[in-house]
Amino acid sequence: MQIVVLGAGESGVGAALLAKKLGYGAFVSDYGKIQAAYQAELKDKGIPYEEGQHDEERITKATEVVKSPGIPDSIPLIQQLKEKGIPVISEIEFAARHTQSKIVGITGTNGKTTTTRLTYHLLKEAGLDVGIGGNVGYSFARNVAEREFEWQVLELSSFQLDGIVDFRPNIAMLLNISPDHLDRYDYKMENYIAAKFRIAMNQTAADVLLYNEEDQNISAKLKELDLTVSLKAINSKYFVEGHLMMGDLNFNLLNTALLGRHNAMNAQFAIRVALELGIKAEQIQAGLESFKNDPHRMELVASIDGVRYINDSKATNVDAAYYALEAVSKPVIWIAGGQDKGNDYRQLQVLAREKVQQLICLGVDNRPLKEAFGNLLPTKIIETQDIKQALAFAKKAAQPGSTVLLSPACASFDLFNNYIDRGNQFKAAVNNIK
Repeated sequence: MQIVVLGAGESGVGAALLAKKLGYGAFVSDYGKIQAAYQAELKDKGIPYEEGQHDEERITKATEVVKSPGIPDSIPLIQQLKEKGIPVISEIEFAARHTQSKIVGITGTNGKTTTTRLTYHLLKEAGLDVGIGGNVGYSFARNVAEREFEWQVLELSSFQLDGIVDFRPNIAMLLNISPDHLDRYDYKMENYIAAKFRIAMNQTAADVLLYNEEDQNISAKLKELDLTVSLKAINSKYFVEGHLMMGDLNFNLLNTALLGRHNAMNAQFAIRVALELGIKAEQIQAGLESFKNDPHRMELVASIDGVRYINDSKATNVDAAYYALEAVSKPVIWIAGGQDKGNDYRQLQVLAREKVQQLICLGVDNRPLKEAFGNLLPTKIIETQDIKQALAFAKKAAQPGSTVLLSPACASFDLFNNYIDRGNQFKAAVNNIK
């Protein structure tokens, strides 16, 4: 069997390593440049590869092609493979065929990484044999190649789900669905929703689907489908004054890193999984308190002269920024902006009116933000293209009790390498204030 892997990032290299372990022929092709560390790994395992091109003659002789999630189905090479009847699957599908691990699969527009890491943490701390992968950490295929876990907790993007065939999580989560990546889905929201729902397409009555019943896109789609899976609803009504009241159980989030209603929802999803697996409430509470979230997600950078500085650079869409504004106390100096993705800012306007003392627009083109909030905050908008200057403006506007919040609602690529670079530069600028 000859496996060709398109794309040599973590997903592609993981798939190649698994193919090699299984005794298949493997070839990796990346149209761009392959990172040195991945090249070294492929060389070490004796896996042939190419970069800067696609050898179509060699690729079209594959028995099966494993496509990295960043490669859209619309490119000519993928279309050519399909016309020849060569199966094109995702690394997630490939890995799932070669493991006996039970799977928790997590998807949604926002909160995937936090929920994935929290679910893993709760299970790990309770003593379960569990791995973590997918769109966070190591690839699913790498995990399968290196070690068999009893459970695998996987973060799954819509791009990864596009390439599944038989992949079936024992427990699946649909956290939320709001507009994002629509350029990949013909600018049709229904196509994006359908991609997210692929997580449940192979589930049976023996499986569980946890879903956000407050999300209108999810609730409406569920009414259209005839699913046999066991459906279990998650709802923010169980979150009361920093506590999750789940039946007879009371989980205290006040002393945790899970700030705000959105993180309470993330926590509720993770707790439900833990309860499904028989983990005791006191073990779950201990896990909640010892959990540390990833950087750039409502990350408290510092408190200086009574002012809190929060890095939420990962908030690259409107929904994520909404959750952040909702979670913090006023007055807020809000740093927003970047590469606009056709955002509709209307849902943020009420929170902006109620909480925002100053809006600092940080982007090459700040017109969409100024048009959306100019009438609401006519004297409270400043714009800049320099994050140090943005922090200088913020420090001048802040007073004891204020929150300086970087929650951009936009992609970062106009001024930064990525959201991590944006968040790191924000943290460095904050630390220079001290």
